[in-house]
Amino acid sequence: MTDKIGVGMLGYSFMGRAHSYAFKNMPHFFSPPPAIPELVSIYGRNVSNVKLAAENYGFRRFTTDWRNIISDGDVHIVDNCLPNYMHHKVSIEAIEHGKHVLCEKPLGMNAAEAKEMWETAKKGKVKAMVAFNYRFVPAVILARELVKTGKLGRIYHFRARYLQQWLIDPNFPLVWRLDKDKAGTGPIGDLGSHIIDLAHFILGDIRSVYAVIKNFIDERPLPYNSTKMGKVTVEDAFVAVVEFYQGAIGTLEASRFATGRMNYNNFEINGENGSIEFNLERMNELKYFIKEGDEKTHGWSNILVTEKVHPYIAKYWPSGHILGWDHTFINEVYHLIDAIVDEKDIGPLGATFEDGYRNNVILDALVESATEGKKVNIHY
Repeated sequence: MTDKIGVGMLGYSFMGRAHSYAFKNMPHFFSPPPAIPELVSIYGRNVSNVKLAAENYGFRRFTTDWRNIISDGDVHIVDNCLPNYMHHKVSIEAIEHGKHVLCEKPLGMNAAEAKEMWETAKKGKVKAMVAFNYRFVPAVILARELVKTGKLGRIYHFRARYLQQWLIDPNFPLVWRLDKDKAGTGPIGDLGSHIIDLAHFILGDIRSVYAVIKNFIDERPLPYNSTKMGKVTVEDAFVAVVEFYQGAIGTLEASRFATGRMNYNNFEINGENGSIEFNLERMNELKYFIKEGDEKTHGWSNILVTEKVHPYIAKYWPSGHILGWDHTFINEVYHLIDAIVDEKDIGPLGATFEDGYRNNVILDALVESATEGKKVNIHY
C-alpha cells in the first residue's frame, strides 16, 4: 500500500490554490505515486475566506494561525505560499519543527534572509525546495539538455523577458506586491526571480549585472479605501545587462507595464552551433535552429515537446496532446514528494534553498546596481 503524506498549506489565494490543486491531482497521473498527499490543514487570516478555501480545495480543517500548521502532527509538508515577508521566519520555524518545506519565490526578502534559510535547511533532516515551477516545463528541461549536452556548442548569449500588463491602470489598488516592506522588490523579485532561475538552471551562475529600474506610477488608491492614496515603494520595471561565469553575456527584463502582454515569459539562447527559444505562452513548443544541413532548407524548426520521450509526457496524455500551466505544479510536487519518500536530492532538477539564496544574491545586486548606477560583480 502507498503511504500517505500530510500537507499543510499557508495561503489560499493564487499560489495556494495552484499548489493545492497540484497535491490533490498528482496521484491521478503519477500512479503509483511515491506517497498520496493528504490535504490536512490550510491557513489564512480571514476566517470566512479560509473556511471556504478549505471546503473548495478539500482540506480537512483550517486555521487563522500559521503556527497551528507547523505544530500539527498530521502535517509533514509545509507549503509556504505567503507574501514574501513571511517566507523567512515561517519556513525556518517549519524546518526546525522537522517539516519538509516548499517555499514560494523569491526565497527571502534579501540574500541575508535567504542564506539563513539555506543554512537552516542544511542543518535540518528534511527536504526544502523553492517553488520555481518553470523548471518543470518539459520544453524548458529539453532546452537545458540541449545546452548541457553541448548541442549548441559554446554559448554566446542569453536574453530573457518576463512581461505582464496588470498594473497599467493607475487606479489599480495598492496591493502588497507594491509595498517594499511586504514584497521587497517589484518585478525584480516577482518576475525577474523566475528568469534569473531559468538562466541559472540552464547556463549556470551570473557573474555581474548592470541594471536600470523605473517607476511609472508613484501613488495608487488604498485597497480598502479608494478615496485615499498610498505610495508605491517598489519599481515598476527593470532592464539589466548580465555576464555569466561561463562567458556568455545577456539581458534580463521584467515589467508589469507591458501593454498586451499577459504572462510573457520568454528566453532565447544563441550558441556557436545553434539557438533555442522558449515562450511560456506556447509552453509545449521549443524553437530550435541548428547550422548543420542544406543551406536551402536552413531555418528555425518548432519542436512540439509532447512525445513520450520528452520529460513527464508519458505520465499524462498520448503524443501530441498538450500540457497546461497547472501541470508544472503537479510535476513540481511529484518531484518534492519523490525526493522525500525515496531520499533523493532536490537538485539539480528542483530548486534547492541554495539555488534560492543564489537567486536572492542576484536580486540584491540588481537593486544595488540600479540604485548606485554601476556594474555590480556577484559574490556568493
